[in-house]
Amino acid sequence: MKVGIVLQKDYRLLSVAAIADVLDTVNGFYAEGGKPPKFDIRLLRLPNHTEVKYEGFTVDTISPDDAYDLLMIPAFKNDSLPAGMQLNLGWLPWLAAQYAKGGAVASFCTGAFVLAATGLLNGRPATTHVNAGGHFAQLFPEVVLRADAVVTGQDRVYTSGGATNTFHLLMLLLEVYCSKEIAVRAAKMFSIDMDRNRQTYFGSFLPHENHTDDLVKKAQQEIRRNFNKANTIEEIISSVPASRRNLARRFKQVTGITPIEYLQKTRIEAAKQLLEQQRHTITEVMLESGYNDQKTFRTLFKRNVGMTPKMYREKFSGQAV
Repeated sequence: MKVGIVLQKDYRLLSVAAIADVLDTVNGFYAEGGKPPKFDIRLLRLPNHTEVKYEGFTVDTISPDDAYDLLMIPAFKNDSLPAGMQLNLGWLPWLAAQYAKGGAVASFCTGAFVLAATGLLNGRPATTHVNAGGHFAQLFPEVVLRADAVVTGQDRVYTSGGATNTFHLLMLLLEVYCSKEIAVRAAKMFSIDMDRNRQTYFGSFLPHENHTDDLVKKAQQEIRRNFNKANTIEEIISSVPASRRNLARRFKQVTGITPIEYLQKTRIEAAKQLLEQQRHTITEVMLESGYNDQKTFRTLFKRNVGMTPKMYREKFSGQAV
């Protein structure tokens, strides 16, 4: 198989290294069995991008005549969105043309932004870094975002969530293009839990206030200050000089979610931090994060995080419950 790893501007070196290392390791498996390598691995650059060298790998400049079986789009650096997209527009027609020729395309973490910009994800499921989901949904409303998914795949188009979820997509691709046996062997080699199916609990709610809508910004500030002091969103944003309907419309337009959802995410994030850092009971965490009903708190926490408060504490606090 001819496999290309896209070296877009501002790619994460760790992401490229992980992809290349796994594929190269699998080639080693085949060599041990006296077989030729499964993957012809090429690193790819645009003609106007800086030349790079990677020991042991061929670096090719892309051409309209190329035909790849599988293309891999690694993650961006954390501070490269959305500006990084503008630097990489030259990739889009070439990637779309490769897919039209029968090639598969896989993105890893925030590499999904490049893949989505080609239009190949429209109407298809996709995931990305759990903290980038809101921005992704705003930019690409025609994509079926599954923010908590570890990997997605449909019609030769694949995506993975953040960081180590790269390995989960690689294991899926090994199962598709090699065999289950090869995928399991690689998973053991790289210590990958193949049964992970959600990434929600790795995320953090990091709301953006760097926008120009002062009414929305004031509502965000009121929620941040009073999320655990009032029962309803109406009480919290009562001082914002706008009708509820108008504010809700503008709030969702700017943040991607409604004020009620924003309040809920703020409270759940506060609860997560208490569970990680302090030795409170679950009831104390519930009350300090703004809830007063155990069943409601547990249900909302599990819906947003993917596990119960007790399970979250056991996983991330380092303390026995």
